Amino acid sequence: ALGIEVPIFAFTHCRDVVVAVSEAGGLGVLGAVGFTADQLRQELDWIDEHIGDKPYAVDIVIPQKYEGMDELDPDRLRERLEGMIPDEHRTFAEELLSGHGVPPMPDASGPKGGLQGWTMATARPLLDEALKREGCRMIANALGTPPTDVIEEIHASGRLVAALCGRVKQAIQHKEAGVDVIIAQGTEGGGHTGDVGSLVLWPQVIDAVAPTPVLAAGGIADGRQIAAAMAMGAAGVWTGSIWLATEESDSIPSLVDKLLEADSTQTIRSRAISGKPARQLKTDYTRAWEEDPECPGFLPMPLQFMATAEATQRITRFAQTGAEGSGTLLGTPVGQVVGQMNTRKPARQVIEEMVGEYIDAAERISSLLSDDD
Repeated sequence: ALGIEVPIFAFTHCRDVVVAVSEAGGLGVLGAVGFTADQLRQELDWIDEHIGDKPYAVDIVIPQKYEGMDELDPDRLRERLEGMIPDEHRTFAEELLSGHGVPPMPDASGPKGGLQGWTMATARPLLDEALKREGCRMIANALGTPPTDVIEEIHASGRLVAALCGRVKQAIQHKEAGVDVIIAQGTEGGGHTGDVGSLVLWPQVIDAVAPTPVLAAGGIADGRQIAAAMAMGAAGVWTGSIWLATEESDSIPSLVDKLLEADSTQTIRSRAISGKPARQLKTDYTRAWEEDPECPGFLPMPLQFMATAEATQRITRFAQTGAEGSGTLLGTPVGQVVGQMNTRKPARQVIEEMVGEYIDAAERISSLLSDDD
C-alpha cells in the first residue's frame, strides 16, 4: 500500500533522516508539530527535491482534549492561551535557568516560545501543506483519534491515516473512526506515551483491532525487537529514538554525546514538556519540575509548552557553546532504547543492521522448531 521494501517506519523531526530512511527501503515520517506552515513547506520542498520517487509520511498532532479547543483562529487562540499562563510558571523556569548560569537570548528579536501545532487551529495548516505533496502517502496523528472530517479528507486524497495509542480502548476508537494503521506504543517509547509495557500492549491491540494492521512502537532499536513484534502479529514497527543519534540527525553534538552515554535507566515520563506525560532524558531540568518543592506544578496542554518554550530554546542555544549549566539541563524526548544507542551510524546502516538481525532472529526461532533438533 505504501510502496516500501521493509516495514520500518522512522519518526523524526529531521528531513535528512526522512530521506535517508525512505531511500533505504523504510518509510521516513516527518514530525511536523514543531514547524509553522511556512517552515513545513520549506522542509517538504527539500524532501521532495531529494527523495526521488520514494514515499514518506507526515506526523501531526490533533489532541482530543486541550485548552482552548473551541477556538479555531490561531492568533486569537495564542493570545487567549498566553493570558492563561500563571506568572509563577514563567518565574520558576527563569529562576531554574539563571541558577544554572544560562543567560538570556542575546537580542530581543530572537526566537520566542509560542503555540506549536498541538491544536486544531495550528495543525490544520500543517495538514493542508502535507496533502499538497504527492510523495506523502500517509498522515499520522500522534495524540488521540483524528476528527472524522479530517480522516475523510485524508482518505479522499488517496492517503492512509495512522494514529498512535497506548491503550486497547484507544486502539478500538481509532478503528471505529476509520483509521487505517494503528500504532501501539508501549511505555518504553520516547515522547508522549502511556503506562502499559510494549510486550503486554502489542498483542492485546493486535487482537482487538484485527484485521486492521498494527505497527509496534516503544522499545525497538534492533532486529531482534522487530522479530518479537512481528511474531506477535504486528504488520511492522514504528521507531523514533534510534534516529536521534544517526549521522543524518540534526541533534546538536552535545545532545548526541549525552544520548550515547545514557543507559536505559536514565529516562523519565514527565509532564515538563507539554503538560501530558512524555518520556524524555533525565536531566536537572526534569528533576526540578518533578522534585523541587518550589515547583508550581504542570499546566495542561498546550500551556506547559508555551510557558517553557523560550527556556528550552535558551538551554539548547547555550549548550552548543559548551556552557556547563546548559549542558546539565539539556535533554530531549527519548525512549528506553537509549541504552542501545552507543555509536553514531548512518541511517541506512541502521536499517540494514535491523533487517539482518531480524533475519538472524527468525532463523534462530525456526531452528528451534526443526525436526532435526
